[in-house]
Amino acid sequence: MGSSAEYVFVGCYTGDKGGEGDGITLLRRDPATGDLTRLGLAARTPSPSFLAQHPTLPVLYAVNELHEGTITAFAVAPDCSLIPLTTQKTGGADPCHLAVTADGRHLVAANYGGGSVAVFPLDADGVPGRRSDLVQLQGSGPNTERQESPHAHQVLPDPNGADVLISDLGSDRVWRSRLDPNSGRLGPVGVAVEAKPGTGPRHMARGPRGTLLLAGELTGDVTWYHPTGGPALTPAGAAESSGLPGPVYPSEIAIRTDGRFVYVANRGPDTVSAFSWDGETAELIAEVPTGGVWPRHMILLGDHLYVANQRSHNVTVFRIDPDTGIPGPQGDPTGEPSPTCLLRWNPPVIRP
Repeated sequence: MGSSAEYVFVGCYTGDKGGEGDGITLLRRDPATGDLTRLGLAARTPSPSFLAQHPTLPVLYAVNELHEGTITAFAVAPDCSLIPLTTQKTGGADPCHLAVTADGRHLVAANYGGGSVAVFPLDADGVPGRRSDLVQLQGSGPNTERQESPHAHQVLPDPNGADVLISDLGSDRVWRSRLDPNSGRLGPVGVAVEAKPGTGPRHMARGPRGTLLLAGELTGDVTWYHPTGGPALTPAGAAESSGLPGPVYPSEIAIRTDGRFVYVANRGPDTVSAFSWDGETAELIAEVPTGGVWPRHMILLGDHLYVANQRSHNVTVFRIDPDTGIPGPQGDPTGEPSPTCLLRWNPPVIRP
């Protein structure tokens, strides 16, 4: 494949979760125009609803969001074909997120249904071994239908250390733990964020100077918190994730690299909200239709925003004005069955 092109892997729901996908698919991205071309199925695997890659090795990881959850690792060939390496049990139900620690030695996965976090050691080739830890979260919230028990939704390893943040939709908390790089075990779990009751913390994003932004799936808002030097973060502000009436379920947050603009995907109104951002306050400057239904995930690549619309089976492209930060639709949607995650493939730099 040509070096001028870039590639995006797409995770999805398959029939076992009511989806129409077959596994992980591959898109080619033109970095000059931002346009996408669908190349087809890269690997068959059940409900790979979230994807991640190793920081230094050509290995891709997927959760398999099943009642008896698993993670699957794939070697990525130079042509972006996927070669299965191993599948390991997560020890919980419906894993929905995973991430690799900054040192590349461990994979961490969030079991949504089980309300637990699994850890897997990675060998020198990036292949996961059997689980080295499984930590059960505790707690519940006032929404009896959605918060009857803990629901781990995202794991966010520290890019410069051993801490791991865990958003828990069920308990209205973001937990913090420290991963021992030698034993592969998580230390005591403490509270990093105590969200207001009924928030339903879903996904997090790191902003400038250690600020943490948090999407509240059940309250339809975005809140942000500043570091204090200790384990807990201090509430610093909040904004409604959509200016439109009706139920809103924000799914994903993306921050432009210069930190000036924040984007939130809103299920319900099926929009992306754009906020101007200075680290302290957020001002809604635009809210645009996604061109699809139920925006599950999105990624920012340069001046383009890509949105995976789960229920309309497409991926839409927006060009972001570099000065105003406002996204505008570009081209036609790319058909993609039940997309739930987009992952830009960054080929590792192999040094002699």
